[in-house]
Amino acid sequence: MNIFFIVILAAVVGQALLAVASGLLNARAFSPTVPAEFAGVFDVERYARAQRYAVTRARFRAVRTAVDLAVLLAFWFAGGFAWLDEAVRSLGYGPVVTGLLYIGGLGLASAVLALPFRVYSTFVIEARFDFNRTTPATFAADLVKGLVLAALLGGPLLAVVLAFFAWAGPLAWLWCWIAATAALLVVQFVAPTWILPLFNTFTPVESGDLRDAVVRCARDARFPLRGIFVVDGSRRSSKANAFFTGFGRNKRIGLYDTLVADYSVPELVAVVAHEIGHYRRGHIWRGLALSVGYLGATLWILSFFLEREALFAAFGVSEPSVYAGLVFFSLLFAPIDLALSLFVNRVSRQHEFEADRFAAETTGGSEPLIAALKKLSADTLTNLTPHPLVVALEYSHPPVLQRIDALRRAAAG
Repeated sequence: MNIFFIVILAAVVGQALLAVASGLLNARAFSPTVPAEFAGVFDVERYARAQRYAVTRARFRAVRTAVDLAVLLAFWFAGGFAWLDEAVRSLGYGPVVTGLLYIGGLGLASAVLALPFRVYSTFVIEARFDFNRTTPATFAADLVKGLVLAALLGGPLLAVVLAFFAWAGPLAWLWCWIAATAALLVVQFVAPTWILPLFNTFTPVESGDLRDAVVRCARDARFPLRGIFVVDGSRRSSKANAFFTGFGRNKRIGLYDTLVADYSVPELVAVVAHEIGHYRRGHIWRGLALSVGYLGATLWILSFFLEREALFAAFGVSEPSVYAGLVFFSLLFAPIDLALSLFVNRVSRQHEFEADRFAAETTGGSEPLIAALKKLSADTLTNLTPHPLVVALEYSHPPVLQRIDALRRAAAG
């Protein structure tokens, strides 16, 4: 029996079972009563809605995971990977174009498979819980823009990777690493001004109490604020959010219009201070360094598997190729990727604690940020007591009760 076949089959089935189990455990992890910290924020009805939302999302995730697994296994066992390989080879193109067609075809098929689930999630589940504001036209436009961007940004990078691995010899992984790192940096610089505005409108915060307070906060934090913008997030969802993006002179802080409309100036300043905290504590550069290191390690490991005939035989492919190797390696590497994500998520959660503390210190107290966190949790029907397994697997932010507890302990001592 092919060892790669056994390992990959166990990996894809095991990850699917883990995803379903973690979702169901999380839905059942709700405290039976509203935690005391949220007694004035979550009423009984809202808390019950949050529980129903968690159960609904968990069931939806279980169905989607089961369908994805069934389609993958059916395609695999029916010889689909080998059939597609033969089809693109028969066109007579070189390894780069052939690889783009192979991976692009699989990616397009995956997007088509995901489309009904995206539609149901957006227009049924999110609408049922009064979150959805997306119109069919906006949904379709976002879908088309996403596919075009994937082709324009991912296509050339994939072509470079295929070319290097085909012709650059033993150090191909290194050249791919350099090229991918350069692409990552370019995207980070151009995203605020070229990419994000394709999906949202960024309006500078008008003169007034909010802008004055944010400018003072940025000055006190020694943050070179390029711009603070209101983002029309309400076009798609009633959920509120804030984010920091960009490097150098392109740094931006975005506040969703839903956030600006419903939160007080001190609460908004605390949220902005939290985002500034990520910059001032070096989290942006640490995260980038972690991503670049992870990318290099992955490419280096990949280089050892691209010529393993047994890996290709596990999928019925008789002639090894770089493009098929990339696909098969992604399935083989999935368990390692999952294990590494535990570390990445843990680091991210620690960064959130540090940014919270920075915000409290910068704004002179923790209560405005605590109030904002409570409102955000109530508005998004957050699970206040998530299962520890789900936190480890999926949470880039600590559970809100842990964040509030950390803020109160920092204020007390």
